[in-house]
Amino acid sequence: MSVRDLIFGSGRDWLSHTLSTAEHASSEKVVVLDDGTGLQLQDSGLLYLEPPARQPNPNPNNESLIVSAGVHGNETAPIEVLNNLLNELLDGQWQLACPLLLILGNPPAMDAGERFVDVNLNRLFGGAHRNPEYQGLPEAERAHALEQACEAFAAKHSNVCHYDLHTAIRPSLREKFALYPFVEGRDVPQGQIDFLLEADVDTLLLQHREGTTFASFSSTLLGAESFTVELGKVRPFGHNDLERFNGIATALRRRMKGEKPPPEDKAAGKITTFEVVHEIINTGDSFHFHVPDDVANFTLYDPGTVIWEDATTCYRVGESAEGIVFPNRHVPVGHRVGLMVKRRN
Repeated sequence: MSVRDLIFGSGRDWLSHTLSTAEHASSEKVVVLDDGTGLQLQDSGLLYLEPPARQPNPNPNNESLIVSAGVHGNETAPIEVLNNLLNELLDGQWQLACPLLLILGNPPAMDAGERFVDVNLNRLFGGAHRNPEYQGLPEAERAHALEQACEAFAAKHSNVCHYDLHTAIRPSLREKFALYPFVEGRDVPQGQIDFLLEADVDTLLLQHREGTTFASFSSTLLGAESFTVELGKVRPFGHNDLERFNGIATALRRRMKGEKPPPEDKAAGKITTFEVVHEIINTGDSFHFHVPDDVANFTLYDPGTVIWEDATTCYRVGESAEGIVFPNRHVPVGHRVGLMVKRRN
């Protein structure tokens, strides 16, 4: 019987097991690979791995990794990337060198092929799941469970890095980009920029305030180096061209194996950095958003362009061009409609 059969059931892998247990908690299972790697299936879509005590590539930076995907259930390519990396490990193609927490965030939404079931899971972290309007919702319970799993992981391991992998609903003029959560006084380490470039992510967006995303939670409350990483376009399971995701797969595999970074001359040039200059919020009945529904992320608007207005406010682009990211007029009152961003370099 294979390791996959032992931990996930006959003929299944991590992804198929997660989909089959989407509507109920999975029983905990522990398996030790022949090389000494420990696997603990903690719940549906939640897998903790410890490297063997002795390994050919010791963890050079004493780092530990949290890698998540599927926080939005229809963003399937990163889910498939993580599942394939895990299959490689279980098949003995390479050996794990660092503690690793793998997360498929929203199994019911994954099974339904939807972004979410009741509410956007990526707005429920940092304790937001405790807000009265979310009480009793499965996604609020899942956010709490994921927080607890990450807190337990960070309590046990040092130098935590968290990469929350996504694909976007809409097209983007910059296909692959990362968002760096706001933490007062913090700058992006060069090693993280090098990792993003290795992963073919050439654009970085610096956020302007603490948020309720998964990456913001791990940055703010766990002290992790965290990024939300957007890797392309939403497509159903089985319809992704995974060659377009070779960069992130290669970069993550190297980190998991404990190998050194590629030579500097192999890094893809320089990262382009943007910063948020304005957050657009749906203010209510008189709110009017002037950006079309089909506009691509990072579309630039000239100085003076009216972006949104209501009965008391009119937002215009300032003295230099600003781009729009994550525009979505179809959100409840009080929620984010989009971000206006400005290039830093």
